[in-house]
Amino acid sequence: MNRRAFLKVTVGAAAASTVNLYPALAALKPVAADSLHAEEFRRNRRFASLPSGNIAYFESGAGPAALFLHGFPLNSFQWRHAIERLSMYRRCIAPDFLGLGYTEVAEGQGVGPSDQVEMLTLLLDQLSERQVDVVANDSGGAIAQILLTRHPERIRTLLLTNCDTEIQSPPPAMLPVIALAKAGRFADEWLTPWRRDPKRARSPNGIGGMCYADPQNPTDEAIEMYLAPLLATRQRRAMLHAYAIATEHNPLIGVGSRLQQSKVPMRVVWGMADTIFSSRNADYLDATFGNSKGVRRLAKGKLFWPEEEPDILADEVRQLWGVGGI
Repeated sequence: MNRRAFLKVTVGAAAASTVNLYPALAALKPVAADSLHAEEFRRNRRFASLPSGNIAYFESGAGPAALFLHGFPLNSFQWRHAIERLSMYRRCIAPDFLGLGYTEVAEGQGVGPSDQVEMLTLLLDQLSERQVDVVANDSGGAIAQILLTRHPERIRTLLLTNCDTEIQSPPPAMLPVIALAKAGRFADEWLTPWRRDPKRARSPNGIGGMCYADPQNPTDEAIEMYLAPLLATRQRRAMLHAYAIATEHNPLIGVGSRLQQSKVPMRVVWGMADTIFSSRNADYLDATFGNSKGVRRLAKGKLFWPEEEPDILADEVRQLWGVGGI
């Protein structure tokens, strides 16, 4: 039995804990985790056949379910480190959105935020999960908020990291992406050069410099996992562009009053070095949600900090879930 399996067996009973917000920090200890590499991720990828397409998702762990919603143009691989640390407490489910990752979109299927919410509800139904803890980043955060307003009974807790809000969606940095996507050029002009030259991807003007704090991120492995499926065919490029174009009109307009009425425990953890989303979004979320559990600010964190700081993410999530470490 390997170390990861041993940890899951010895503390698996913790997964059944009921929500008890913010136990003593002393009870939370770092969880050792092996490195989950791309090959293992590929081997364990699953597909759910839904009307919207064959939905790719990664699953690990047992107990109450947790749903991880990734950013653009990433996929479920974004959550690999977090899932390692949290799968002993939850059945961790990380899908690839319609138009992103390895999900195969059905012909004629839309890929906008409402389409994503419908897909997620059907996916959870197929997996026999009526209620989930949600962890979300970037455009996944917008989808999480819509999911909450439409199906509040399905969300147990919500942890939001840097993401769209009603006051900033899309962020100004997305406007050139949307323009290129409309012209059918975003994939070829941005993503193809990054995939061919990972150093360029990690440059100040690449996805690394824009969205990651560590100049060594994203790794070569992550770049391939994120970009290869998006560039695989003409159809995949078209779906990617459709996803970006669907973000042009703010999907969160009018959600504020419903978020204020929400009783779902919500916590914000925000990277303050983010150059894509303004830090005022963190304060907006804290003030707007009816059951906000406050904001933690990470001075050096950029947009995709959850991938770089999985220990911080896992600690915050465990507090919100009311479970301890070992």
